[in-house]
Amino acid sequence: MSGRTQLMWDEAVTGYDFGRDHPMDPVRLALTRSLVGALGLDREVRVVAAKAAGVSTLRLVHREDYIEAVRAASADPAAADRAYGLGTVDDPAFAGMHEVSALIAGQSVGAAEAVWRGEALHAVNFAGGLHHAMPGAASGFCVYNDASLAIARLLELGAERVAYIDVDVHHGDGVQAAFWEDPRVLTVSLHEHPRTLFPQTGWPEETGAAGAEGSAVNVALPAGTADAGWLRAFHSVVPELIADFRPQVLVTQHGADTHFEDPLAHLAVSLDAQRAVQVACHELAHEHADGRWVALGGGGYAVVEVVPRSWTHLVGIAAERPVDPATMIPEGWRQEVYARTRQPAPRRMSDGRRPVSWAAWDEGYDPADRLDQAILATRRAAFPLRGLLP
Repeated sequence: MSGRTQLMWDEAVTGYDFGRDHPMDPVRLALTRSLVGALGLDREVRVVAAKAAGVSTLRLVHREDYIEAVRAASADPAAADRAYGLGTVDDPAFAGMHEVSALIAGQSVGAAEAVWRGEALHAVNFAGGLHHAMPGAASGFCVYNDASLAIARLLELGAERVAYIDVDVHHGDGVQAAFWEDPRVLTVSLHEHPRTLFPQTGWPEETGAAGAEGSAVNVALPAGTADAGWLRAFHSVVPELIADFRPQVLVTQHGADTHFEDPLAHLAVSLDAQRAVQVACHELAHEHADGRWVALGGGGYAVVEVVPRSWTHLVGIAAERPVDPATMIPEGWRQEVYARTRQPAPRRMSDGRRPVSWAAWDEGYDPADRLDQAILATRRAAFPLRGLLP
């Protein structure tokens, strides 16, 4: 065990279950945890189960009337109040919803506390990253916004600068909204363009409220963006912002739904590129935040083929025991996948897209390229507000 990394895990988080036909199948969490074990990574980290977030913690981000509405729907799903986004197609109410949502939030808050207090250098909660939940409403499969709660807890503990990087295919709208007026938090989201994907927010012009100008940064990627473009966008925007902001803690959200096999979106990113961004976030934490890194999961609806491999790579990188992409997946795990899902499991920890190459921003701007247009729109909107050249 390295002693530097904490993996937040409680089997009960798999109770975050919207029902049989819902895309957010909790088997993705169980299979990730199982693959982490099959590859021996749980011997390289401290596996910790934090307590559920209490009402006082939830109120750091969420309104009290909303928390009460979640509790009421949790006790009686038939009485869910749609005015709070509960009982909808995206966020059906289910028995125990409050308890398991608070438990997932508690894992992210516990991860943040451990990193801030020096109990761990890195902490991972792949059950977290529920970035769409708003202060007063559920949204986009998210009930409590654990990412926002972790950041709010860091601020409560005394952090003065927290950077949040969100590479989910969907805009990190709930986290942006929570800190829209707070210059202590820099939120950077790379996502599919709002013209073509929920939640139809995350335009480059969304840069933060008066007094916090430049604290929100959005890269709206054209549908169809693949590995080289995705990595070019990340490296053309994120490292420069993080170096300028000098965060004391880096919080990252690693939704796996950018993948070309994901059924709910339209990017074409491989597992190998996702891993490359995870490596980059780890490096940014060490370069600019004294190594303090809280890494979360997020979306991802190719629940067998993509999610477990992507987040197992994330755990390995955080544990500083990265998994070689050429690694063959243990047969025992593949048998477990078939027994649970009746789906065939992947054989390797790679999509075979290595080496992943991309062109740096200073290698030239192509005015006819939609991706370069998107990058430039972000740099022009946000960079000058931070005193940086577009």
